Amino acid sequence: MSGSIPFYQKHHLHYDRGYRSKETQSKVSQYQASSRYSASAHQTPDHRLSPSPKRAKPTYLAVDKDNQIIGYVVPIFRGSQEFATGLSDTEEARVRDTAAYMARRDLFTSGLEMERSELSSRKETMRESAERITLNKRIHEHEEHFKRMNEDSLMHAPEFVIKPRSHTVWEKQCVRLHCTVIFNVSSYKNNVALDPLANPGKYKIESRYSVHSLEINKCDFDDTAQYRVSAMNAQGELSAFASVVVKRFKGEIDEFLPAPRHFAVTSFCIVGPVSEYGITFQTHIVDKFGVSFGREGETMSLGCTVIIYPALHRYQPEVEWYRDDVLLSPSKWTHMHWSGDRATLTLTHLNKEDEGLYTLRVTTKSGYETYSAYVFVRDADAEVEGAPAAPLDVRCLDANKDYIIVAWKQPAVDGGSSILGYFVDRCEVGTTHWIQCNDTPVKFARFPVTGLVEGRSYIFRVRAVNKSGISRPSRVSEPVAAMDPADRARMRGTSAPWTGQIIVTEEEPAEGIVPGKPLDLQVTEATKNYVVLSWKPPGEKGLEGVMYYVEKCVSGTDSWQRVNTEIPVKSPRFALFDLAEGKAYRFRVRCCNSAGVGEPSDPTEATTVGDKLDIPSAPGKVIPTRNTDTSVVVSWEASRDAKELVGYYIEGSIVGSNVWEPCNNKPVNVTRFICHGLITGEKYVFRVRAVNAAGISQFSQESEAVEVKAAIGDAYGIASPAPPYGITVLECVRDSMVLAWKQPTFIGGADITGYFVDYREVIDGVPGKWHEANIKAVSERAYRVSDLKENKKYQFQVRAANMAGVGIPSLPSNTFLCEEWTIAVPGPPYDLQIREVRNDSLVLLWKPPVYQGRDPVNGFYVDIKEADAPEEAWRGVNTKALEKTYTKIKDLKEGEKYVFRVRAQNKAGVGKVSDVTEPVPALTKPGTKEIVVDVDDDGVISLNFECGNMTPDSKFVWSKNYEEITDTSRLSTETKGTKSKVVFNRPGEEDIGVYSCLVTHTDGASSSYTLSEEELKRLLEISHDHKFPIIPLKSDLAVELLEKGRVRFWLQAEKISNNGRVDYVFNDNVVSQGEKYKMNFDKNTGVIEMTMESLTPADEGTYTFQLQDGKATNQSSLVLIGDVFKQLQKESEFQRKEYFRKQGPHFIEYLSWEVTPECCVVLKCKVGNMKKETSAQWHKDRHQIKVDEHLGFAEGVLKLEIAQISKKDAGVYEVILKDDRGQDTSTLNLTDQGFKDLMNEVFSVIANSSTPLKITSTDEGIRLYTFVSYYNDLLQVTWHYKDSAIAFSDRIKSGVVGEQLWLQIKEPTEKDMGKYAIEFYDGKGGLRRTVDLSGQGENRARVAGGLPDVVTIQEGKALNLTCNISGNPVPEVTWLKNDREITSDEHCILKFESGKFASFTITGVNTSDSGKYSILVKNKYGTESGDFTVSVFIPEEAGSKKK
Repeated sequence: MSGSIPFYQKHHLHYDRGYRSKETQSKVSQYQASSRYSASAHQTPDHRLSPSPKRAKPTYLAVDKDNQIIGYVVPIFRGSQEFATGLSDTEEARVRDTAAYMARRDLFTSGLEMERSELSSRKETMRESAERITLNKRIHEHEEHFKRMNEDSLMHAPEFVIKPRSHTVWEKQCVRLHCTVIFNVSSYKNNVALDPLANPGKYKIESRYSVHSLEINKCDFDDTAQYRVSAMNAQGELSAFASVVVKRFKGEIDEFLPAPRHFAVTSFCIVGPVSEYGITFQTHIVDKFGVSFGREGETMSLGCTVIIYPALHRYQPEVEWYRDDVLLSPSKWTHMHWSGDRATLTLTHLNKEDEGLYTLRVTTKSGYETYSAYVFVRDADAEVEGAPAAPLDVRCLDANKDYIIVAWKQPAVDGGSSILGYFVDRCEVGTTHWIQCNDTPVKFARFPVTGLVEGRSYIFRVRAVNKSGISRPSRVSEPVAAMDPADRARMRGTSAPWTGQIIVTEEEPAEGIVPGKPLDLQVTEATKNYVVLSWKPPGEKGLEGVMYYVEKCVSGTDSWQRVNTEIPVKSPRFALFDLAEGKAYRFRVRCCNSAGVGEPSDPTEATTVGDKLDIPSAPGKVIPTRNTDTSVVVSWEASRDAKELVGYYIEGSIVGSNVWEPCNNKPVNVTRFICHGLITGEKYVFRVRAVNAAGISQFSQESEAVEVKAAIGDAYGIASPAPPYGITVLECVRDSMVLAWKQPTFIGGADITGYFVDYREVIDGVPGKWHEANIKAVSERAYRVSDLKENKKYQFQVRAANMAGVGIPSLPSNTFLCEEWTIAVPGPPYDLQIREVRNDSLVLLWKPPVYQGRDPVNGFYVDIKEADAPEEAWRGVNTKALEKTYTKIKDLKEGEKYVFRVRAQNKAGVGKVSDVTEPVPALTKPGTKEIVVDVDDDGVISLNFECGNMTPDSKFVWSKNYEEITDTSRLSTETKGTKSKVVFNRPGEEDIGVYSCLVTHTDGASSSYTLSEEELKRLLEISHDHKFPIIPLKSDLAVELLEKGRVRFWLQAEKISNNGRVDYVFNDNVVSQGEKYKMNFDKNTGVIEMTMESLTPADEGTYTFQLQDGKATNQSSLVLIGDVFKQLQKESEFQRKEYFRKQGPHFIEYLSWEVTPECCVVLKCKVGNMKKETSAQWHKDRHQIKVDEHLGFAEGVLKLEIAQISKKDAGVYEVILKDDRGQDTSTLNLTDQGFKDLMNEVFSVIANSSTPLKITSTDEGIRLYTFVSYYNDLLQVTWHYKDSAIAFSDRIKSGVVGEQLWLQIKEPTEKDMGKYAIEFYDGKGGLRRTVDLSGQGENRARVAGGLPDVVTIQEGKALNLTCNISGNPVPEVTWLKNDREITSDEHCILKFESGKFASFTITGVNTSDSGKYSILVKNKYGTESGDFTVSVFIPEEAGSKKK
């Protein structure tokens, strides 16, 4: 104990536990365990025999006069209990049994007598101990000699003389496994090597003279395992096995319940309560310390009163203090005191490292008692307001000669702004001068400190910094020396086993050797601030020490750069700083010594500079549970895929305060924590963050509010649940069976937290004793019971547990035979559940069978029958196997009770039927509501469910495809009061499925909603409309030109409120009202317009009107670039010019031409805004045309007539309007192509005026002719015979007489018969007139003669003309006047007599009878005409003319 100083330490102030040999340590521990004296008897040390304090390095080596080591020196030490009296084991036991021994013990009540007894027995104790060590040494030497002499013992594999034995122990007891084998051994737990250093205080491994032991301290359920000890030599390996089973007293459920008394356990037997002097001790811990709260820098004392019965005056138990199950040792931070009846732990200077669960353990020979309570340490006030709290748990890792990695944990409080990083300070032990190690803060909670002096010791501290300032420094680390790890291990090591004299000789110095390549170079850590390299020394390095040069190069290049040019490093570790983040580097190392620099190592793979460790994700769902009137149990889901997790920070806040306080200031590495110090009756919410070296995660979602009050009591109506029922077997193999059962009908008012299964063997119908199948509760209603015996019969019972406790067990199940199932079909499905009961439907859920059969399950069949119907009434619900483990059963009869069962199938067939469900009536319960889908104004799609008959403990459980939703990345759950909803974070095809909601602690309130592909598409459209509402437009943005060439951009909205606004954007820049832009927004009509006076090249681009009316928006754009813009700009400029032009006399229609039917060419233009003073001048080729009868102006049209156009009329015509308001000009180019186009039109008019081609007989032959209204010398005509142009000759000629165009054929022959045509050229398609000159010329219609060419007659006279007509058949006769047919009447009498004579008679001619007359005769062989002209004159006119 802390107050007791052994006698050998009184006289050796320099004594240190690290200098003891293993033998000495064993003796000392035995002495301490058996000491019977109080602490007060040894408080003042005796300095009379103190040796010189200048002894630099104590040693137990014996040397001769020449300083040659000749052996070991046996240290002076206190004998153990078994040698305290100087008696042997048997003598000690015999003497203890006598009354004399008891009497002698009572004589030592005086302290003086006890001291004298101690001094008198010291010599005997030392002598006997020395003899024993000498004897052991001789035995060891003899064994070594025997091994050398008997080589056969080395020629075979190891053999266990004594193998370890299996043990079953109670929880929190200690167990020790022993074995005897000659060679060194390795210990394994479940084939995993045991490392005592990884679990200090948990495992203790010892090996002495071929006897090996493994001691497991404070056993818990995780220590239940198979342990293996393995011995190996050159001939082979041999292993021995032993099992350890850790059990708990029956009735214990919580791991925090009191533990049973301890018993000493060895591999040979379990020893019951061991008495001290024949007495069994009973230990009670009273006057206990409670949950405590302190602040950094304060002093705190924890104390308990310990009552040990019976009370012995000088009996001292072993008192130990633990923090988080780690044994505490006296230090400057922790002081321990034992007064005989009270144990006290004083924390002299609280830091957050001191936070944790403190346990007092009082051990006697009869067992031990423990008590635990939590200590919370709050942060000290920051020196700078807003600065973060101090970091904690600063420790040193991977210490080497010139660098040390310092690690720490981030604080829970950041001061209100995120922590920017940390500063690391160092201080050499023995000084008070602190040096900052890094210039810029590092965010990673590890940092390599370089530049240390080899052999010196350092302490470190860390400070956090945010934008407000720097935190207080952390508690300093433990001192650490900058030295090679091998040297440190040698200093910490114990003395070597006794193997005889140890002679040290000095080797001859070897010649200098250039060291070889370093080995196994690798990047052990990489952050954005630094990269740490590690390697192994080369194999070839000589006797001289080596140092190292580190080189780097950018990946992809071969340019190596030495990093530590000035000072080579001594450690096989190196940290590189000042690397470019995001770049990839390769590294290599060279060794050097006085002989030179060696070859470089193999380079590393490319390493990208950056943090390789990600900040953990936010923890999952946080669930608070009532605990006491001042505490709440908070549990949460662990962070997913978190690497190197340090722990979690929990924060709490009173509902509505929005003030968050940390619940712990030291990370906890579990997912369940009790938050103390809360206000009774207040409602709190909690949130959790995860921590690793990379940083602190985001906060989890806030928990539901929980009221702080005691969790269990009659006032809350909570009781343990009723027993489960319906135990069935789902699978059976040779040594295990899988059971299933149904949930209790009454769960006690609280959720069931788990189930406990018991089993018992039934032999010949007689049941045996019940055994626990599981120690920890199982949450599922199915469990595999293992370690059964094949072909044995068993019964089972199940108990349910909730927060009130464990309920009574179920009735024993039927007796089941444990034999392996070999059937090919599947086993029965299980855990049938009924949901969503309605008048005509319900949903049935089940779990697939545990036993699959020969092949995997590929479907299910559901059977149904009325509850009171016989077994024969079972019928199938589905004819095709269902793939899913749920189905909706429809077409039920309202009010009828039904039962259901399920069968699974595989390729082999349909398997066993499941248990039948309880009868359920098809009735919709009052108040039942369905899931409602909703899309809010923000476009968020949610499923909403409301339940009106909830209890205080009811919860909404949402599922997709009837599997509880745990992934919050796609769905978020929100619950308020009696309403709950699921929100789709990113709706997509992955969300298609059946969504259901179940309300616990109700009469089955549940509902479902099927989200199909079509429904999802519909909801997404609605969501888009709500999220991005559109202002409907009647017309999109358009552009038009106004007068003066102004440009108007406009659109019209269907409906817009008075709050609507418009942004006018040109090329992504908002324009506003000004000199250039004029805007107007008529909210009544929805017309939005913007006008511009004109367009310039700078106005080319995109115009956009952006509309907003509340959340609703819309925009319309018009792109005016390239040819579109140029055309608009040109049109605008034209319109602008037109406007100014029209302010004076101007042309409405510019100068153009037209050709009249009489082939007269008229040049015309339409003018406007004329007045009397306005002059109009015509010009041809810039020469003014004098006004004559050809010029005219009427109805605003100026005309110039050209009666007989010819080439001389070609030219440029111009009209100029002019007055005092201005002038306007119009020009018409009638040259070249312009003149050709005009003449072609003239030719077209002439061609269209031509008469049908006619044939007439002349004295010379036959003449083909046609008449035109006007002939122009430029007219081009072509005569064709049988579609070929006619080559003219003396026999065939063509010509023009007046307006007649003719073709004369002299002396026609049969060769001239055929089709003739005349073609007029008009520059387009032309016009062709044809006639057929056939061989029936004698039969075709002819006009023989009798008609004059011209008839001149006086008005009033009678005109009578007659001509002869021939042709067979008789021709038809038609009379024409001016090419228009006339008929016979009283004024003009037309006759055709005897088919030969045609007469034309006008009884009294007048001037209207003047004109051109024709007779047209026609039969099937041809047509012919005769023409004459009648000219009627008035006598008076004739006389005047003559005059």
